[in-house]
Amino acid sequence: MNLWRAGCVETCKSGSEGGSRKRTGREAGTAPRSDPYTHFTRCKRVAYAIVDVVTRYWIGYLLTTEQTTTQVQLLFASALEDQGLLGPDGLPPDREEEGPILVAWSDNGSEMKAIDTRQFMALMAIAQHHGRPGTPTDQAHVESFFSHLKGDWPHLTGIADPAALDTELARIRHEYNTVRLHASIGYVTPDDEHNGRGPGIRRARLAGLKRAHAERIKHNRATKR
Repeated sequence: MNLWRAGCVETCKSGSEGGSRKRTGREAGTAPRSDPYTHFTRCKRVAYAIVDVVTRYWIGYLLTTEQTTTQVQLLFASALEDQGLLGPDGLPPDREEEGPILVAWSDNGSEMKAIDTRQFMALMAIAQHHGRPGTPTDQAHVESFFSHLKGDWPHLTGIADPAALDTELARIRHEYNTVRLHASIGYVTPDDEHNGRGPGIRRARLAGLKRAHAERIKHNRATKR
């Protein structure tokens, strides 16, 4: 089963992105909240993203000025095409054929719960799961994703040209997937984990550490004689 998360958090006000105005109190109205989009205010754009919950692979994103079911459908259609999960007719292959079970895990934003979105997800054989209202920890993976995105590449929030921001997001997506090592998946890249190379890399690393440990013991014993 592949869990795809769509969503984000609002910049420097809530969720794991934090900031000077982060509200963390336990009284009513002060708990962190999760929103269905992230703003790049200097650029006057909204960004949606899809991240694989298991492998942390950044599957796709959409930079837009609107927040409707149309943007959701464009985002998921592009992601399915990118992952080779659409047939020649633009629809998913026959369910009798082998393929992943897809679940779209998102918040309760109106664009994610709209009738048109539900119909589109059903057509594309994607099940939907929504987090609990008022429970931002249900969206921890995507909140963490956007926190790292804006924390590791802070210059993104200062870009005012939409075309430049789109180009930079595409470049960073490649770097995020193929260069950046992630602790949550054993310090391999999301691309390695997504394409099945992660377990082999971790096994080889562990074997190397064991060999190094044995060699170090052997060397220390030899030098004491």
